[in-house]
Amino acid sequence: MALHKISDFDTNYRNTIQGNDVKGMSVYTQGTDDKIGTVSDVLVDDQGQFRYLIVDVGFWIFGKKVLLPLGRSKIDSSQDRVYTALMKQQAEDLPEYKEGTVVDYDYEEEVRGVYRPTGSSTASAPVGGAATYDRNTYNYTQDSDLYDTNTHEDQTFKLYEERLVANKQRHKTGEVAIGKHVETETARVAVPVEKERVVVERVTPSDAGKVVPDATAFRSGEVAHVEVYEEVPDIRKETFVKEEVRVKKVVDQETVETQETVRREELDVDSEGRPIVNKKERA
Repeated sequence: MALHKISDFDTNYRNTIQGNDVKGMSVYTQGTDDKIGTVSDVLVDDQGQFRYLIVDVGFWIFGKKVLLPLGRSKIDSSQDRVYTALMKQQAEDLPEYKEGTVVDYDYEEEVRGVYRPTGSSTASAPVGGAATYDRNTYNYTQDSDLYDTNTHEDQTFKLYEERLVANKQRHKTGEVAIGKHVETETARVAVPVEKERVVVERVTPSDAGKVVPDATAFRSGEVAHVEVYEEVPDIRKETFVKEEVRVKKVVDQETVETQETVRREELDVDSEGRPIVNKKERA
């Protein structure tokens, strides 16, 4: 299965790994302490395990990058250096790593073939015979000297602890619907009205018996007109504002307390009788 650049595997790898970023560290030869190049990147497998350092060996071969198995390197974080026993002839024999190169089993075999000593054997090799490798069954433990970092003096691991993170989520707990409807009832109102009527009275005038001229008497067709009125109730309905309803929300605050069990890792040191120097660095 192909390998991945560390930044492609974990975009936040700088916060994931402990210690200095190996990318950009200078590479020196062990013993002679000569600078041979710079670490330009790191290749990891599908589990995030470091497998190779991509080293620009420009101090030896201009413009060439090669793969350095992690087991053939020693990382010194205090000096931002990587030490290796890589020789110039090996750098020349190694396949060149270019941007976009797919590091699959065949490519790795080319790389491993340069680093493996002639006639090397592994646990899978027959007794007295040369090592045999099968792409279907190969694993990195068969080349433990290339990938095993247990012998490195500079090893780090992280201690983790849990903490409670309090957040709030807004949930709908109900709904209040406010509307209006029309009710009917029979209303009664009393209105006093006036009606006129004609009263005809026949009385004896004060000048009864007085003689009047014939010219003023016995005239037919004399009529008296009296207008008669009455009041009728005028009832209608009017609409007016009775009251106003205002709807608003208020927020009540309260503090909710909860508790959970959290875990943390503590360091266990087995010195086996040897003195231990407890060096605690703070960022």
